[in-house]
Amino acid sequence: MKKPLKMTLGTLGAVAACVAVAAAGLLLNSQRKLDRVVAVAVAPVPYVTDAQALESGKYLYMTRCIECHGRDGDGAVFINEPNGLYLAGSNLTTGRGSAVASYSETDWVRTIRHGVKPSGRPVFIMPSEDFNRLSDRDLASLVAYVRSLPAKDGNGAIIRLPLIVRLIHGAGVMKDSAEKIDHSLPPSQPIPVGITTEHGRYVAQACVGCHGVELKGGSIAGAPPHWPPAAQLTGPGSVIARYATAEQFKTLLRTGARPDGTKTNEAMPTNQHLNDVDLEAIYLYFKSTQAAATSVSSSAQNRRPKS
Repeated sequence: MKKPLKMTLGTLGAVAACVAVAAAGLLLNSQRKLDRVVAVAVAPVPYVTDAQALESGKYLYMTRCIECHGRDGDGAVFINEPNGLYLAGSNLTTGRGSAVASYSETDWVRTIRHGVKPSGRPVFIMPSEDFNRLSDRDLASLVAYVRSLPAKDGNGAIIRLPLIVRLIHGAGVMKDSAEKIDHSLPPSQPIPVGITTEHGRYVAQACVGCHGVELKGGSIAGAPPHWPPAAQLTGPGSVIARYATAEQFKTLLRTGARPDGTKTNEAMPTNQHLNDVDLEAIYLYFKSTQAAATSVSSSAQNRRPKS
């Protein structure tokens, strides 16, 4: 074998060895992150059982939880990709395989708001960042409805990750919910339900898991490779400019149909259960961020000294 070829093969072998060591290190770090204990100060939210809470809780469940946990609460497959990415939500009823049968008032708060299991370990696939600012009233209502679901057999969460996802998790590119949340933030105070920017901002917190804390959009770490980046929802450049009316926006979220006749990617779930008040309030809030940004920009230009 000629010397140059030997050198090339030797170099390739060294590179392969380095890649293998690096991958092993990332996988080890991923497991360490999953096994870590996250200490959060959690105050229990007392259980409620009144009819109004159950009705409100059902609405919250149907608009925020059904995709992952199923209509009956016994879990549902929400991602099943050819690359091996398989995710199924856990059984939230008290039936066999329940993930929450022994939950206390504090456990519900820790998991829903902070993405942390009763054991202190992080919940890997749970968009707690979407629920972190829920008011005590809404959290209590959601828990009340879930606890009222008839017992059904199911499983805990099923998480199967392809190697690439484990690697980017180990590298810190993909974060679990507990890493994304500012655990020091207090819950939101109750906000009157209505078509207002304040209520719209509150409801839009359910979008931060994919669209980011400031709803500026971008790539979704760990998502299936064919998923597009999440759209920007607030400020200049927001996709909301494409929707001239609240009716167009409501059609988008309920059917996935844009005003130009195209359809959204599967990454953007449709939601038939969101009511008109919530949808119009979200639309109003998104529009207000554009107006505010335009106003600030105009003021800055007016303050510039004339040449």
